[in-house]
Amino acid sequence: MSQHRAQDLVEQALAASTADGQVTFVVEGSEANLRWAANSLTTNGAMRSRQVVVVSFVDGGAGMAAGTVTRSGTPDIADLVAASEQAARDAGPAEDAMPLVSDTPPGSADWDADPAETSIGVFADFAPALGQAFGEAADRGELLFGFAEHQMATTYLGSSTGLRLRHDQPTGRVELNGKSSDFGRSVWAGTGTRDFADVSVADLAADVERKMAWSQRRIELPAGRYETLLPPSAVSDLMIYLYWTMEARDADEGRNVFARPGGGNRIGDRIAGLPLTLRSDPQYPGLEAAPFQVVGASSGAASVFDNGMATPAVDWLRDGVLANLVRPRAWALKTTAPATAAVDNLVLEDPTATATQEEMLAATDRGLLLTTLWYIREVDPQTLLLTGLTRDGVFLVENGEVTGAVNNFRFNESPVDLLGRAVQAGRTERTLPREWNDWFTRTAMPTLRVPDFNMSSISPAS
Repeated sequence: MSQHRAQDLVEQALAASTADGQVTFVVEGSEANLRWAANSLTTNGAMRSRQVVVVSFVDGGAGMAAGTVTRSGTPDIADLVAASEQAARDAGPAEDAMPLVSDTPPGSADWDADPAETSIGVFADFAPALGQAFGEAADRGELLFGFAEHQMATTYLGSSTGLRLRHDQPTGRVELNGKSSDFGRSVWAGTGTRDFADVSVADLAADVERKMAWSQRRIELPAGRYETLLPPSAVSDLMIYLYWTMEARDADEGRNVFARPGGGNRIGDRIAGLPLTLRSDPQYPGLEAAPFQVVGASSGAASVFDNGMATPAVDWLRDGVLANLVRPRAWALKTTAPATAAVDNLVLEDPTATATQEEMLAATDRGLLLTTLWYIREVDPQTLLLTGLTRDGVFLVENGEVTGAVNNFRFNESPVDLLGRAVQAGRTERTLPREWNDWFTRTAMPTLRVPDFNMSSISPAS
């Protein structure tokens, strides 16, 4: 792959085009990973990848059509372009057709620079600290399992309108599971990172150790509604699902929870009782993301015609009120509303919040403290009712202290409804979603206190 620069492949594809327009992007990727089980490293590795995507636009007389073809490695560019153009001719007019983006958005990196790369060296400090954690866990008769991954993806996007855009995206994550030697107790800690320089294995291991100590006492509780402290990781999983449903078209046409009864959408309606703001910002410190759109296939949330469109900071909720929905340019034009692009990060915050999770726990007379959520699935799109399971530690809090671990539950809750019922938010902190971190890692969330979280049934999961 080093013999064929990504920028050259983009230029070759654009030069080979016979269509009315084209967008080509190449994603150069590198990854390093460690995996461990039972206090011992099991595997480590490094890999590289390349993805070449050509989107051709053909006007067949009835309207502009789009066709996308993707290949891995270094394909024959002429064949790839021809296949993309044929896909466009076969597709028929696109309902999201718009003139291709021609204005260069702010924040694009140097087009001519080589792709950024990662290597196993990113774990130079992490691995020895992990070894020390293994020894300390073994001394306690406990086992550590988990993995660490670091990826670097550099995207080069060019278009027939003259765009030449580049973005480097680092993505890292760590998951650490602690288990008793009989596997009867299991807890979790995790974090997201850009470069592993800010990852403290000691802090993660201490979190696991504390939760393992809490788990020594087992308490059985029935299903029901409980005052519940949702930690940032659990909040992020719920808010990510909410974010994924924030499509303006679905709301305008009455197909999601943001549809207004009688027609239209709920922008301007109060969603949260607290002054919560849910926002995305490609420049958010530690959660930086691409400042422009890179789209391989059109959907209700993005359009191939919008490739290269700027993705500025946006408030989705502002002071508890729904402020924006995701709206590609074509739907924006049809509804005379502003085009609003999704951003690959998500932040929930209450500007009045000062409490730490420890302080919220100390103020709890009786309730539950969760660790993570798992196997989240949608039940009803009209209310965004979700179901799922608690995982790796549900703890009973009595008189401001954790008194033991309780059984796991299946829950049934809507994140929109939860925002309306939450009575306290803590300080916002960077966190790693547990359920969705294969797809979405850049989040910052508070702990939320919900007075009546619905634990609908008992789960045998550990």
